[in-house]
Amino acid sequence: MTTPLRWGIIGTGLIAKRFAADLSFTDEGIIAAVGSRSQATADAFGAEFGIANCYDSYEALVADHDVDAVYVATPHPMHHANGMLALEHGKHVLIEKAFTLTAAQARDLVSSARSKNLFLMEAMWTRFLPHVIAIRELLAQGALGEIVAVSADHGQWFVEDPAFRLFAPELGGGALLDLGVYVVSWASMILGTPDQVSATITPAFTGVDGETSMVFRYKSGAQSILTCTSMAVSPTRASIVGKDARIEVEGRFYEPSSFTLVPRVGEPRRFEFEHEGRGLRHQAIEVARCVADGRTESSIMPLDETVRIMETMEKVLEFG
Repeated sequence: MTTPLRWGIIGTGLIAKRFAADLSFTDEGIIAAVGSRSQATADAFGAEFGIANCYDSYEALVADHDVDAVYVATPHPMHHANGMLALEHGKHVLIEKAFTLTAAQARDLVSSARSKNLFLMEAMWTRFLPHVIAIRELLAQGALGEIVAVSADHGQWFVEDPAFRLFAPELGGGALLDLGVYVVSWASMILGTPDQVSATITPAFTGVDGETSMVFRYKSGAQSILTCTSMAVSPTRASIVGKDARIEVEGRFYEPSSFTLVPRVGEPRRFEFEHEGRGLRHQAIEVARCVADGRTESSIMPLDETVRIMETMEKVLEFG
C-alpha cells in the first residue's frame, strides 16, 4: 500500500486501546477518528493515541469522510448494530470476536456487506500471528499426517462483579463468547465444522456460562477437546495431533508464541518468532491488504467460517 488505511474506532475499552497501540508498529494503517458514548471518553482516548477527530456518538464517527474502515470494539450485544451502522455508511468493517451474539445476526451482517461490496471480517487476531501462519503452512504441507485430535483451553480469572461484561447477561456475558471463541475458532481453523457437538456447562454466579468443556467430532473421525472458564487461569495451551507428528503450542497459544513440532520418529523441532507489540496489528495489515486489492473478505478468516463458528457455539450453549 502507498496510502495507509484510515481507521475509525467504535469503543474505547481495553481491546480498543490495544488495537490502537499496535497500529504504531505498522505503516498500513492509521487512526483517523474515535467514537464513544461521551465526548470526555472520546477525548481521553484521542489524547492518549494522538487522534484528531473524537466524537461523542458512533453516528458521527461513521459519517466522517476521513474514515475508510471501522473497528468495532464494543461488547457483543452491540456488534450487530454497530457493524451495520458502519456498513450503511459505506465503511469497511472489522468486528471484535465473538462476531455477534447469534448466528442469525452474523448472517445478517455478512449479507449486508456482500450486497454493498464492502469488506467485513471477524477480528480473530490469533489467525494472523506469525506462529499460527507457520502452523498453517505445516498443515498445508501435510507435516503432521492425518489429524486425529485437536485440543485447546482458555481460562482466565475475574473478580465476581455482576456488572462486569463477562458476568452480566445484558452485556452478552459468559465464558464461551468471550474466551471460548478462541478455542472453537482454533479447532475450526484445523478441522472445520464438527458434525457432532457435545458439551458440559457450569454456570457462573449470575447464571451465564462460567465453565464449558466441549468435545467435537468430525466426519474424518477426528476429535477436538476444548475448554474455557472465567473462574481460573488455565494453562492456555493448544495442540494438534497427527498420525505422523504433533504440534505443541506454548501457553497463551492465542497470543504471539512459539511451538514445537514433535515427529513420531525423530527429533523435535522448535519454532520461535521475534515479535513487537501484542499482535493485533497483523489483522489490521490483513484488512488493509484486502481493501487495497479490492477483496471484500479474507481467505484466512472467511465470513462463512465466522458464521459456522457462531452456529457451533450456539449448539454448545444448548447444553447449558
